[in-house]
Amino acid sequence: MEVSAIGFGAMPLSVRGRPDERRAIATLHTVLDAGINLIDTADAYHLDAGDPGHNETLIATALAAYGGDTGDVLVATKGGHTRPDGSWALDGSPEHLRRAADASLRRLGVEAIGLYQYHRPDPDVPYAESVGALKELCDAGKVRAVGVSNAGPDQIRLAHAILGERLVAVQNQFSPSFRGSLPELELCERLGLAFLPWSPLGGMGEAGALGARHRAFHEVAAELGVSPQRVCLAWMLALSPCVVPIPGARRPGNVRDCAMAAGLTLTPAQLARLAATG
Repeated sequence: MEVSAIGFGAMPLSVRGRPDERRAIATLHTVLDAGINLIDTADAYHLDAGDPGHNETLIATALAAYGGDTGDVLVATKGGHTRPDGSWALDGSPEHLRRAADASLRRLGVEAIGLYQYHRPDPDVPYAESVGALKELCDAGKVRAVGVSNAGPDQIRLAHAILGERLVAVQNQFSPSFRGSLPELELCERLGLAFLPWSPLGGMGEAGALGARHRAFHEVAAELGVSPQRVCLAWMLALSPCVVPIPGARRPGNVRDCAMAAGLTLTPAQLARLAATG
């Protein structure tokens, strides 16, 4: 499956500070209008146990209400996190992952989940058991492809050994402020996997700015007459062809700005300046 160079992380539309449903759907429609066809979600993207799966349901509603073709949209969801009282807990047991996938299928209204990701390793469950449950979901036709999130190199290699070509993506935190996932990015490139940086604008906010330690992003943005956020995403795309950033946003204008990063080319000198910060 071919996806847009920039994806969309839908989490901000369902957690604390989320917009009302009308604006959230307008934001998702702007995502589609901008040519973005990878939307990342999770069953745990909601406030608390009172509105489980809010983000998945919101995305399904927005897709159904969209006037254009959504046949090529890849909705990537995740299981393994729980929100019993609004806090973040883990359950990587095969039993939970099977139940979670079934619930996601119902909320998304699909016969098979395009990309199902193990949200975060559960220290109380052997990693191979959790990944094995996702392989079973593939075998059952409930999941078309698998990803892992917040995984280290050894966990990625283990998942690849279990899943083979069914493992297609790794989603880890990565941004100018957090570059600790470079080894995972490089491993993804070697294995032929997509690397999906979550919170790629970390330290910037939707309309905020990188701190003084990342001044180069502002300087390059001023030179090009674009936002620092757009420069950040373009820098990320230049790191490797396997990188597909998934910035989040609550406003349509921010979505459009992020999408335009795919058309921004940075010079080798600019890239060197950006790489030197952090």
